Amino acid sequence: MTRVLDPPALPKVTGRTETWRLLIPQTMIQTKRLLVRWWRDPLTVVQSLVFPGLLLFVFNTVLGQQISSVTGENALYGSVPMVALVGVMSGSVAGAITLGRERDEGLLARFWVLPVHRASGITARIVAEGIRILLCTAVMYAVGVALGFRFHQGLLAGIALFGVPLLYGIAFATLVTAVAVFSAKAALVEAVSLGSSLLMFFSTGFVPLFAYPAWARPIVRHQPMSYAIDAMRGLSLGGPVRDSLLATIAWCVGGLVVFSIPAAVGYRRASRS
Repeated sequence: MTRVLDPPALPKVTGRTETWRLLIPQTMIQTKRLLVRWWRDPLTVVQSLVFPGLLLFVFNTVLGQQISSVTGENALYGSVPMVALVGVMSGSVAGAITLGRERDEGLLARFWVLPVHRASGITARIVAEGIRILLCTAVMYAVGVALGFRFHQGLLAGIALFGVPLLYGIAFATLVTAVAVFSAKAALVEAVSLGSSLLMFFSTGFVPLFAYPAWARPIVRHQPMSYAIDAMRGLSLGGPVRDSLLATIAWCVGGLVVFSIPAAVGYRRASRS
């Protein structure tokens, strides 16, 4: 009698798209993809590096001497932090516009059906944003040093000078990502860019607080960009840091709490559309 062999066992389905051990390598691959795409995108390069560098040079040339004569300190200790934050925000806006293009082109949907971890896409954007922010900040500090900016408070303060733009930039990138994935038009993202430009002109990095009209001083003093600039000024030149740093952390954590879930939900919806 012929023996009937049992059919070969089929491989057990383990839900490869949800296997956490694949998250890190797949996140690194997508992070590299984003960084290469941003580097090859003229808009992102200009808004992240070229425009802020030129802006810092123009500010120092046109207003630097006048501000220094009034305040008694080098204006670069306000303009360098301010322009570093502007570069961080401008790059995030450019990245959000690129995200909208990938959604409209169907690239996010194609990634969604591939056997990759579903969290790797949004995680890769966070990691890529962090790398871009650190690079942009380093370039702005290099331009500032060439113009006369110095780190007077030691190594730990110098490291913190990179941490403030990193935290601020991640929070802002979360905001614009939420806007980008829920909006079908890039104009709304660009409107956020316009709002960030207004923050620059109404901040303590542009001119000292006392130079603003009385009605504008409370707005200038308590908006998030001014807190971050004051913290970075204290970390580089010296002076009070704690209150400004705590206020910056509070603003950034609040932004992450408010916009992180909409950004994640919107990214998932954009990937499945």
